[in-house]
Amino acid sequence: DDTSSDTTETKIAETLHPDGREAELLSAFYGLDSSLPRALNRFIHREAGGKDGMPVIFSHELDPGTLQAGDFRVTRASGKTGELTCVTLAPANDLGELRTVLLVGEYGSIDDQPVKVEIVGNLLSKDHEVNFRGKSVAVIPLEAGPEIVLAQEVPESEWEVGKQATRLPLGGGSGCPPETKQVVRVTWQGGVTKPGGGEIDDKERLLYRVIVLSGDGTKAEVTPFAIADMGDSDNNHRLCLNVEGAPLSVSFPAGHVTDPREDLNPKTTIAITPKKEPARTTQ
Repeated sequence: DDTSSDTTETKIAETLHPDGREAELLSAFYGLDSSLPRALNRFIHREAGGKDGMPVIFSHELDPGTLQAGDFRVTRASGKTGELTCVTLAPANDLGELRTVLLVGEYGSIDDQPVKVEIVGNLLSKDHEVNFRGKSVAVIPLEAGPEIVLAQEVPESEWEVGKQATRLPLGGGSGCPPETKQVVRVTWQGGVTKPGGGEIDDKERLLYRVIVLSGDGTKAEVTPFAIADMGDSDNNHRLCLNVEGAPLSVSFPAGHVTDPREDLNPKTTIAITPKKEPARTTQ
């Protein structure tokens, strides 16, 4: 959306979600300085190519109908306010993923980097339980490598077993195999690939580690037997597990994937949020 002002009218002001978690911005990652691919002119905005790119991750899925460029204010280190061309949920728009907003515009440089993102408009969660207005987060600098910012158990209704990725560059990702017993979604601060830009494969799959708690109270470290949500250039991976037990945490070692600027990832470990079946959207 490229609406430069907030036009969402609502009486919803709550920030504590019924799931017990506060509505918040989990990260803002200054991923690209004036170098978004020109191909995005076709898929995101006619002037997206060559702009700055910054994915912002929210604690809960968003209602796309309340998402506008005017909801965001980006402040640089110099104190100047950046200019936004548009904001979009693409490419992270598969089931369960509507929490990553890509900010496109001219809001910084390597010498005057964005340092803060604020929500200044009414931006509602998908279920209309919380409003993100007034929330803010410090920006991760351009030179940093990507980390996992969220890991969640995925409800079975979102597994999309056997689904093939679309052929569109920003289309839907692939689903898990039929043998899957449970799924963990990991959300990186920004899109990640192999060094050089290639899609991750079994080499990276084997590096993921998930700690699982079995029914008898013992813990085991397992590796996903497959990875899904491939082929859509977003910042999510679905780790397909063929073991029972409650997944507790996920980790990935340093130096194996990069952001679009080719910055390598640091070692990253995060606790897994237990699954909840998605709530129906209310009006």
